[in-house]
Amino acid sequence: MPNLEPERDPRPLTLITGGAGFLGSHLCRRLLAEEHEVICLDNLITGRQENIQPLLANPNFHFLLYDVTKPIDLPALLAESGTAPWPASRRVSYVLHFASPASPKDYARHPIHTLKVGAFGTYHALGLAKAQGAVFLLASTSEIYGDPEVNPQPESYWGRVNPIGPRSVYDEAKRFAEAISMAYHREHGVKVRMARIFNTYGERMRLDDGRALPSFMVRALLGEPLAVYGTGRQTRSLCFVSDLVEGLYRLLMSSQTGPINLGNPEEVSVLQLAQAVIRATASQSSIVYAPLPEDDPQRRMPDISAAREKLGWEPRVSLEAGLARTLPYFRDSLESAKNSSLSSKSE
Repeated sequence: MPNLEPERDPRPLTLITGGAGFLGSHLCRRLLAEEHEVICLDNLITGRQENIQPLLANPNFHFLLYDVTKPIDLPALLAESGTAPWPASRRVSYVLHFASPASPKDYARHPIHTLKVGAFGTYHALGLAKAQGAVFLLASTSEIYGDPEVNPQPESYWGRVNPIGPRSVYDEAKRFAEAISMAYHREHGVKVRMARIFNTYGERMRLDDGRALPSFMVRALLGEPLAVYGTGRQTRSLCFVSDLVEGLYRLLMSSQTGPINLGNPEEVSVLQLAQAVIRATASQSSIVYAPLPEDDPQRRMPDISAAREKLGWEPRVSLEAGLARTLPYFRDSLESAKNSSLSSKSE
């Protein structure tokens, strides 16, 4: 007698929005290594196809150029891309929402899109997760806490955010994303996993990202002065990308709704970071001071007690080790940019 059980695909099908971005591309690699089949959606506003170029030959990786502020009709998108039709019984197991400009430079350039991807993009990604019965992981942010009056910041802290300031397009987009994710969790039973991500660095950051570490790296390697805003006493915590991806994967595979802080609890001042980059690059660059941007947070340090207790996670890579591991990437990227510029001038 024939087996009437439907054929089951052993690989979970996982969709990630913003999958060609800095964090998204690292997650795509991790998910593939964990034997997921990965669908990457990205409109490449801030993501880059070169981040995922090595993955395109993998039969378990599918890239779709798409703006998630529009409804996600996955069968139609896959058909348009030329991907083989999916069996009607095939379900998405996980939806990871990482689409969003993330640096102040990027969301200042794309303020309305940042708000739309936080609102409509989250709504559409949640709708897909609901329809598919998938686990939904939201990439939230430490910006939820604004310029905090509490240090370190626990998940129970409600934050101190200027709702109409220059950073508000990102802050409020993420705060709304958290609110609608919890509404879908409470009303529709969607399995939400919410990560509040603190400053992260590593390979595949854009040279023109605008955030402190890539700016310092580029200037130090070029021998140019490093611009520190204000007095440089404002603090940050920097988590190496492999550590963060490990935390995200553990959260995805857990039963924890969150929010859960993911970041490095080692607090350093911006001035100390600039000095560490100069040491790591053996640069002769000087440090200069510039006016502090409006609403720039003075303290930023996660309380990761929940991550330690519920996920068994904490960062392993020190700042010095992380800078050493990242340095070759910035050197190679600068050399490629230089060669590309020389080539274009000679044409």
